[in-house]
Amino acid sequence: MAEFNQVVIFVTAGTREEAEVIADVLLEQNKAACVNIVPTVDSHFHWEGKAEKEQEVLLIIKTRASLVEEVTSLVKTIHSYDVPEVIALPIIGGNPEYLAWIDTETETE
Repeated sequence: MAEFNQVVIFVTAGTREEAEVIADVLLEQNKAACVNIVPTVDSHFHWEGKAEKEQEVLLIIKTRASLVEEVTSLVKTIHSYDVPEVIALPIIGGNPEYLAWIDTETETE
């Protein structure tokens, strides 16, 4: 199997405005090639010993694996949550031209 160097990162935000700020910063700094904003997700989770339910906004970020630490750091700096969700998943396949585009649009190492 071919080796791929791109990832998808999931980040949830409390508001659409916060999600847009995060997306804009990542794109302006070439840390992401594309950020999709899903307007409403119902999140069910445990926080500080209690079961919680919130409506959140989901960011789906496409970037290089080598930029995960920088994306995580930027999100933590911008985000309003004490412990923001930042989860990176490897891309194991896909359209080669799209994957190459991710590399082209993100900063080089």
